[in-house]
Parts: sequence; C-alpha cells; structure tokens
Amino acid sequence: MPDMKALPAIALIALALHVPADAQRRRDQDEAYQAQRNGAIMPLREIEARVIAHMQGATYLGPEFDPGSATYRLKFMRGGQVIWIDVDARTGREISRSGK
Repeated sequence: MPDMKALPAIALIALALHVPADAQRRRDQDEAYQAQRNGAIMPLREIEARVIAHMQGATYLGPEFDPGSATYRLKFMRGGQVIWIDVDARTGREISRSGK
C-alpha cells in the first residue's frame, strides 16, 4: 500500500504528465496551420477534396494531423467499417490505407 503522504505528490505528477486530448489536438492544429502558412504542407481542404472524391459510399469523419511525420490521417466510415487513409501532407499522396 502506498504511503498516504505521498499520494498528493503522485497525483500532481500524474496530472502534470497527462496532456488532455483537446489540448493535444489544438497543438496539432496549430502546427498544421503554421506548416501550411509556411508552404511546408498542402492545405487540408485540398487534400480532403482529393481523397473524398475516391471514397464513394463512405462518410468522412475528419482528419488528424501528425506534425512529426507531416501526415494527415483521414477517417471514414462505410457499412460499419472504419477506414483510415494516411496522406503525406507535403505532397498529398496516399501513403497507406486500413479498412475497406
């Protein structure tokens, strides 16, 4: 059993290490915005238009941006199946796809 006096310190450390999903998402969006303004990546709307045009019958659920790899992951749903499409944000080229 942990020392009861140590619990508040442990809780504070856990809170400090935890980054809420919304805060992380905003940070990723800010990085995507800056990268697009600097010309490092294509505009998201242009990438979405390219990919969505090939996804007939699927519902587009939204993007996620990974600043480390400069990729967008676009999420779709078709017939109860989730489809993830990874796209190079610099070129707009599809990198990978999971699902049908």
